[in-house]
Amino acid sequence: QVQLVESGGGLVQAGGSLRLSCAASGSIFRIADMGWYRQTPGKQRELVASITRSGSTNYADSMKGRFNISRDNAKNTVYLQMNSLKPEDTAVYVCTAQIYSNLYRSRDYWGQGTQVTVSS
Repeated sequence: QVQLVESGGGLVQAGGSLRLSCAASGSIFRIADMGWYRQTPGKQRELVASITRSGSTNYADSMKGRFNISRDNAKNTVYLQMNSLKPEDTAVYVCTAQIYSNLYRSRDYWGQGTQVTVSS
């Protein structure tokens, strides 16, 4: 019953910005780590950024300084602010979350993804 729904993707020119959102809903007791991955045809899925419930963040080297991940625990939502976008950032961005259905059981969930296209 849990689902993650991303929004905010679209077409942007190089150097521009986008803000992605991912809202979790359903049978949720608690959300632990949340993060963003991206997928490009011909490439393996790669981590963009992750964030713990307490707010500790981790970024891929190529995104650090340009992207910012944040979350709102009250809204079960994680955000990705993307600045200084480059054509090579073009990908499907996918949200993921470790979600507890009760005090003792958790599973990893993935969203459907949102397309980000950066034109040169």
